[in-house]
Amino acid sequence: MLNVAPKIPSNMNGLVLTAGGARGAYQAGVLKRVSEIPALLGKPSPFKIVTGASAGAINGTTIAANSADFTAGTKLLVRLWSNLNAAQVFHYDPLSLAHTGTQAALDFAFGGLFGAGRLKSFLDAAPLRHLLEKSIDFAGIEQAIQAGHLYALGVTATGYHSGKAFTFVQGQLGHALWNKSRRVALRTQLTLDHVLASAAIPLVFPPVALKTGDSVAYFGDGAMRLITPLSPAIRLGAERLFAIGVRCQESANSLLRSELSTNDDYVTQLKRPPLSQICGTLMNAIFLDHLDADLDHLNRMNNFVAAYQELEKKVPAVDQVLHEPMRVVTPLVISPSADIAIIAKTLEHRMPRSIRYLMDGLGQPDAQSADLMSFLLFDSAFTRELIQLGYHDAGLRADEIEHFLFDHAQP
Repeated sequence: MLNVAPKIPSNMNGLVLTAGGARGAYQAGVLKRVSEIPALLGKPSPFKIVTGASAGAINGTTIAANSADFTAGTKLLVRLWSNLNAAQVFHYDPLSLAHTGTQAALDFAFGGLFGAGRLKSFLDAAPLRHLLEKSIDFAGIEQAIQAGHLYALGVTATGYHSGKAFTFVQGQLGHALWNKSRRVALRTQLTLDHVLASAAIPLVFPPVALKTGDSVAYFGDGAMRLITPLSPAIRLGAERLFAIGVRCQESANSLLRSELSTNDDYVTQLKRPPLSQICGTLMNAIFLDHLDADLDHLNRMNNFVAAYQELEKKVPAVDQVLHEPMRVVTPLVISPSADIAIIAKTLEHRMPRSIRYLMDGLGQPDAQSADLMSFLLFDSAFTRELIQLGYHDAGLRADEIEHFLFDHAQP
């Protein structure tokens, strides 16, 4: 007898949480406000599919593990971010920094003579492991799956050997798996190491070893190669996607206008970018830029699929061509209404003095380009500002969000 995979449930909402380092606190604020929609109070999560990378993997795993009570899950997430400090994420004491500096000096100065490879990363993220170990109940993921509150959770990390985006999926039997040119999905039981690998910011935090079949490979931040952050949730079967970005689109447009303007005032204000600004732009390329591009791609595909479906009604297919099922996927994206880089710039004094001293050596960018600081400012004053911003932005669109989550399910 043939084993037939269970049919994927219909009308599933997907939650997509992008990367962003300390900016992930914004997502907690958005989700907190969503959980206060009256129809969700004390109820299971409205998201049967959850996917995330980097900070989004931390947030997504927390929500998935508490799918039975969405409100309680969001409160836990807010507590995690609102009480955060740098010492809970990485070591920055003089001894740790001196050890890192010594390793770097030996590698860069004498690596050609005595061999290199001593330096694994610029910061030691051991405290983050301890924090997440206490904060996330991984057993809750399987409990949510068995209870039917969760269909699948996908956590994406980047393989340092293949350079591919690996999405590690824990879900109900029959969920989709894939192996594309740049993306791979593996069925697994998610652990703390998967989340830490996904959140291992390149160069800043060390790679994390994970089992992949019978071998062990090393992984880093999931955003590095996940240029289509909506894709895992779509492939897992989501028909509606609620995505939370961490970049202010208006601020990005403003910076672009300053580069394109012929106004002399703009031209004189643009100065040679310091190394810190270049590093911030590199971080943006890894963490922030993919969601907007993927959303544009999804909208184009939706138009194509809708047109194809209309054509099929008029012209019956003569030959059945084997291809992946295509469907219209409805997105709703929430992004910051204020520039998070500017918020980080006003609170840069909250960064540990030793780290701030090292960052000052890279030069001082203008406020709108202080992106590097915004990724690494793991401080409660900053994260609480972002939580409030996310809560406010979601509140302004609360009716739209409620309509998005529930109206399609009505008979």
